[in-house]
Amino acid sequence: MAVKTAQYIFNGQTINLTYNSTSGKWEATVTAPSKSSYSQTDHVLGGTVKATDVAGNTTTVDQSHATLGSSLKIRVKEKVAPVISITAPTADSYITNATPTIKFTVTDADSGVNSGTIAMKLDGTAVTVTKTAITGGYECSYKPTTALKDGSHTISVTASDNDGNAASAKTATFTVDTVPPTLTITAPEEGLVTNKTTITVTGKTDDATSKPVTVTVNGAAATVGTDGSFSKDVTLTNGANKITIIAKDKAGKTTTITRNVTLDTAAPVIKSITLTPNPVDCGKTFVIAVEITG
Repeated sequence: MAVKTAQYIFNGQTINLTYNSTSGKWEATVTAPSKSSYSQTDHVLGGTVKATDVAGNTTTVDQSHATLGSSLKIRVKEKVAPVISITAPTADSYITNATPTIKFTVTDADSGVNSGTIAMKLDGTAVTVTKTAITGGYECSYKPTTALKDGSHTISVTASDNDGNAASAKTATFTVDTVPPTLTITAPEEGLVTNKTTITVTGKTDDATSKPVTVTVNGAAATVGTDGSFSKDVTLTNGANKITIIAKDKAGKTTTITRNVTLDTAAPVIKSITLTPNPVDCGKTFVIAVEITG
């Protein structure tokens, strides 16, 4: 008996097939789902074909059919690569910890992350990371077993999803700086006593790893030259003055030097003068005694 209609039931839709006289088959062009089939049983989607003849007899075949069932199973793959995010240390950061915990996430909103493809290199050397499942992927971490040298270091992470889409390597560079900056003060000298109400603090700073270094004098920023030299005027008050100079590198390490300076603007007072003996004989000596305060 002649076939009257043929239908393909797939992904919740019923699609009418059209007979192709050239091929002798019932055909249709079907749009694949927008989502991967990876989460489905055996990572495939099934379907059903229903054929009805002119007498009303119907034959149905689905993916469970012993002979034709496998022909109805289709693998649908996504084309979007996973997203890699390096969360610590952040890119271009300066840190003082020589054994930092490196953290990153790999997520994929469709087929999911293939955990076996997650790989990380530190300064070009592959390391073993700890993977913890999170919604949509994995959070990963690595802590160096030996201290990293001061200077620049680069993290590189790669991963793929379960449909084989590989993410471009994600990289981040950070700098380890465990040594505080150098700081020398050329003026004023410690314990200086002066009658000038304003003095100039001068010195030089440097840091081998994280330049430029910033300098504050009693909390106020000083301008630091390219060679590390700096100067800052400080207004003194009468009496004891404590001047605090702090050099700070980009990693947050600091070096502090203090100078104690005394401002004395009061001139001495001559209270009395005594000449003894007075009068004095020619050629003899006399003593002058002056009483001074201040």
